[in-house]
Amino acid sequence: MQRLLLMGLNHATAPLEVREKLAFSTTQRRCALRGIREKFPGAEAVILSTCNRVELYISRPTHDLPRPEQMVDFIGRFHQVHPDQFSPHLYHKANVEAVAHLFNVASSLDSMILGETQILGQVREAYDLARSEQSAGLVLHPLFQRAIAVGKQVMTQTTIAEGQLSVASVAVDYARRIFEQFSDKTILSIGAGKMATLVLRHFAQLSPRRLLVCNRDLRKAEELARRFGGASAAFEQLAQHLVEADIVVCATGATEPIISVELFEPLRKLRRYRPIFMIDIAMPRDIDPRVGELEHVYLYNIDDLQQVVRQTQSQRNGSLEAARRIVEAEVNSFGQWHRAREMGPLIERLYAHHHQMAQEELRRTLNKMPELNESQIAHFEDLARRVVNKLLHDPVQRLRGGQMPHGLQQTYVHAMEKLFNLDSPSTPKQEDDAAGPSAT
Repeated sequence: MQRLLLMGLNHATAPLEVREKLAFSTTQRRCALRGIREKFPGAEAVILSTCNRVELYISRPTHDLPRPEQMVDFIGRFHQVHPDQFSPHLYHKANVEAVAHLFNVASSLDSMILGETQILGQVREAYDLARSEQSAGLVLHPLFQRAIAVGKQVMTQTTIAEGQLSVASVAVDYARRIFEQFSDKTILSIGAGKMATLVLRHFAQLSPRRLLVCNRDLRKAEELARRFGGASAAFEQLAQHLVEADIVVCATGATEPIISVELFEPLRKLRRYRPIFMIDIAMPRDIDPRVGELEHVYLYNIDDLQQVVRQTQSQRNGSLEAARRIVEAEVNSFGQWHRAREMGPLIERLYAHHHQMAQEELRRTLNKMPELNESQIAHFEDLARRVVNKLLHDPVQRLRGGQMPHGLQQTYVHAMEKLFNLDSPSTPKQEDDAAGPSAT
């Protein structure tokens, strides 16, 4: 039997300075997935890393590795961060609790911005990456496929995604709070990825005086600027662009800040100390937090968007309840399907064992009754089959049905194997590697 484990942290459990230490780039996730498969050959793994969460999903045989403490140690060693710096912010979930958590994440019910649509694409991207690295198998394949389907269902069957519900749109909303008009403003977007694209789509609608796209790959900057009627800007001239900008939005994949105090402080005089509004929506952060302490600098990061989030969530209570009902039903459905798949081999052995015993006893009896004809023998054979099926009906239904705590399920399986002398590939023993009910 398989055990599903989840270890993670998010915007609700860890501050930004902790989350950014554990954030994975795409390249880092590939390396980490390979490292997990090498260190724990029997395990499947998917890593979800966004601006608001880092989560490691593991599936492995019940008594195999890794255990939760080994998952913590692996992540700490990979990022060269001591576990003491992030373990107090972690949550651990197992089996059905992990399934429910993932379905809520894919449906944006666990997002900082309720109803934001980016998370579904990020879950799909994490799954696709795991598939390409062959680290998703018989458990994580159907789990993530179902999670993506549930997310789509919530988005299409409820109104939870209506309105401004992305990090990019909330960033623009903050800009509106600072400036009354944009026709005289220069907007500088640093980065040309998905997040930058979303930001520019919203800012372009405000008709700014200038819209600059700055990126290390000038070709990408040119393509994005052309799309939104802006101009590309060479990354090597970042300092000059910062002098010209009124609004700066950072959304790169850099692993270190690209705007430091040492870079920006001398630029204030060249800017004639004009106010500058800076939004850092990168993970890890693109702007050194100390820049925000300088006079006339208004710096906001991802966690600063919480105020808008709370307002958004309070307006969507009806949609939230509808979404939660969908997720709850799908969690139960997945649990029943997975439980049936896990119980199938045991149930097959149980029926085969008892039908074989019944046939052996029936043959002994029939050998003592040579006067029986074929029709009478068929009646005895049918009787033996029906007696076995009726005797096994209740225990089999108990194995297949209902939500069953992981420990109790293991007890049932172990008891059935021992009491009925069923051959088993392994002998289970009790474990306490993670709390939570089972998905099987």
